[in-house]
Amino acid sequence: MSKGVLMVNLGSPDSTNPKDVKKYLGEFLMDERVIDVPYWARTLLVKGIILNTRPKKSAEAYQKIWWEEGSPLIVLSERLQAKIDDNTSVPISLAMRYGTPNIKQGLQELHDQGVNEVLLFPLYPQFAMATTETILVLAEELRKEHFPDMSFTTVPPFYNHSDYIRTLGNSIAETLKDVEYEHLLFSYHGVPERHIRKSDITNSHCKIDGSCCQSASTAHQFCYRHQCFETTRLVAEYLGMKPNTYSVSFQSRLGFDPWLKPYTDRTIERFGKQGMKKLAIVTPAFVSDCLETLEEIAMEGEEIFHEVGGKEFTVVPCLNDREEWVKVLSRWIDEWAHQKPVEA
Repeated sequence: MSKGVLMVNLGSPDSTNPKDVKKYLGEFLMDERVIDVPYWARTLLVKGIILNTRPKKSAEAYQKIWWEEGSPLIVLSERLQAKIDDNTSVPISLAMRYGTPNIKQGLQELHDQGVNEVLLFPLYPQFAMATTETILVLAEELRKEHFPDMSFTTVPPFYNHSDYIRTLGNSIAETLKDVEYEHLLFSYHGVPERHIRKSDITNSHCKIDGSCCQSASTAHQFCYRHQCFETTRLVAEYLGMKPNTYSVSFQSRLGFDPWLKPYTDRTIERFGKQGMKKLAIVTPAFVSDCLETLEEIAMEGEEIFHEVGGKEFTVVPCLNDREEWVKVLSRWIDEWAHQKPVEA
């Protein structure tokens, strides 16, 4: 058996042209695990409404954060891939769930190198239907159809892995070393509350009532909300943070259904109105900086904070291609390649 790794991130439009943004949004939002309503309703919502109104605005947002080399998320993912490739003993390919390079291309690249045993590596610390699950489902469909001789091993969510917690904690400490701040906000990407209930393998534990995430349950294996709070708790513990100096919020909601609360934009606004002057924010649902971190948080979030009287707004970068992170991922991959279990 010849081994290789397929790292998978979210994806990005090919350019900031509204046509490319529309194509990307269409692929993203028509995914039944992103907007999980019947196909006819999803088609009506996405193709009838969203794709006729949102691409121009989204294109303008992408234009604000676009780099000379291209999409920050793609560029940063490629840098991470290149560094890991230099530090591991097996081929490393990169794919995006939406846009290019796609998962089929990534698997083909490995196949062309003689790889038939693939480590699928979704670059998401926490499990969610709209992130990890959709990657695994599509990869398996492609394997059956195009690469029947391949076998997959999947890297589980690493939200509580000691290596990840240490690396994230060190990144936060380094960024905030010389920064005076009153509060650290852990802002995670939001999901509809119904996604939490749909992912509940017990069909009864997840009530989103403030206590279910703290009480032990097998449901936590697939509970995005629990995993976000647990990442926060472990990082705060690692950094020795005092209670009330940090909190959790959720960003990027879409539509009118209830999403996980509290909402990041309203939390930032509330802090400012309460007289907070110095806020720091970190986004641990992402390992690579992207539109949601560079524009929604670092630009829009700061603007909200200043509008309500806040003064200093410090954003902790994602792990990106940070050397400590490269070493962690390279070690996990080599441990898999040499049949050593990756354990928390």
